Amino acid sequence: MKHRELRYDIDYLTADGAKRGQEPCTVTVHEDGQRTIRARSEIFDTEIVRDVVYTVDAAFRPVDCFIRVRQYDKVIGSTWFRFDGDRAECEGFTTNEGRISQSFDLSGPAQSFITHAVATDVWHCANIKKDPSLGRQLIDPIPCCSPLANGASGPMLGLWPMTAEYIGVETIEVPAGTFEAEHVRYVEMDGSLWLEMWCTNDADRVMLKMHYPVYNTGYVLAGLQRDPVTG
Repeated sequence: MKHRELRYDIDYLTADGAKRGQEPCTVTVHEDGQRTIRARSEIFDTEIVRDVVYTVDAAFRPVDCFIRVRQYDKVIGSTWFRFDGDRAECEGFTTNEGRISQSFDLSGPAQSFITHAVATDVWHCANIKKDPSLGRQLIDPIPCCSPLANGASGPMLGLWPMTAEYIGVETIEVPAGTFEAEHVRYVEMDGSLWLEMWCTNDADRVMLKMHYPVYNTGYVLAGLQRDPVTG
């Protein structure tokens, strides 16, 4: 079969460097450029377990996604999302809302999707212009699965407007090794910092390091294995 795989692990860290969670990921990259990530987010202190199976096209724009969330050993909900042209839809079941069926008309094709898997946060800015002199660039529309900072609601459709600031390319060291990294800041519409992130400066956009001011937490790539690009 003509595909390759990436396997990596992300550690969630407190402000003092203690491990507060983890996210093992497997990504399958197909010959047409589509890729599917399977990410399991585990947050120890709030006892959240999130399973995300998310497919994007060659430009990292969303195709479909399945998300299942548990907290304190109880199911929050499970939902399937689909993105087609200027439309987003989902079907699911949540503890609070019961059976849900949503369909949104968007202002254009979805540019990304907030799954609350840390690995996919670095994909939101795949298509911004890589020019630091431009300042903030609007990424719109971006559907999301939960408005909560920890993603422990729904999952169901909402919108989360976002701007990004491209900082540049840097060399950084993380537990998984030393990498050439793309550095970007995500900024809320009121100008406050939402996320600061570094990902591999290549076609795979693997999350290397992130800082999340809301919880004053960090995320680092703990290990990485990937098949070589061939052809």
